[in-house]
Amino acid sequence: MSTMNIRMPAEERRELILQAATRAFAAGGYAGTSTDAVAKEAGVSQPYVVRMFGTKLDLFLAVLDRTCGRIDAAFRGILEEGPFDPASEDDKARMGHTYTMLLADSDLLHVLMHGFAAASVPEIGDVARAGMGTIFATLQETGWPDEEVRDFVAYGMLLNVLLSMGAFGTEAGPLGDLVASCLPDDTSLATYVAEHHRGDA
Repeated sequence: MSTMNIRMPAEERRELILQAATRAFAAGGYAGTSTDAVAKEAGVSQPYVVRMFGTKLDLFLAVLDRTCGRIDAAFRGILEEGPFDPASEDDKARMGHTYTMLLADSDLLHVLMHGFAAASVPEIGDVARAGMGTIFATLQETGWPDEEVRDFVAYGMLLNVLLSMGAFGTEAGPLGDLVASCLPDDTSLATYVAEHHRGDA
């Protein structure tokens, strides 16, 4: 029996399936995840998923686009809070803090990495490139020089890679040194996120 209320508005049903698909694709990637796996994760039938989204490719594109959109929206939210001073270390820290909070949703970041890895599929590559371009354009609105925006994005991508590798929590050796250099006085991403998430909405 479906766990999804058939009286639920279509947009809410769509969002619930996208959430389930995000979890499924985060675990298995594009190639390793079927629409049946997504359906099981969502508690609905496989034909229902296909009826709502079409092919597996269409569903992955929707998930990847939603993922890029969430990242962009988080950065845009900082800009819309009020004036952003490109010379302010506090404002730069606020932007960095926002991205660190996104790292708490490991499924989101895994989907992003799977999207980049599957960019040889033309349609996936198109969405991945458009998403990264949009995020870069939003960060340009900070007033930072492009080189500084580049460095900010590059640092975020390094955090993504380390997260995907399961490197956080590594305490010894060169990899541990790299992890330790990425977060202030802390080699545990989970601890860092928990400490900085207190009081956030």
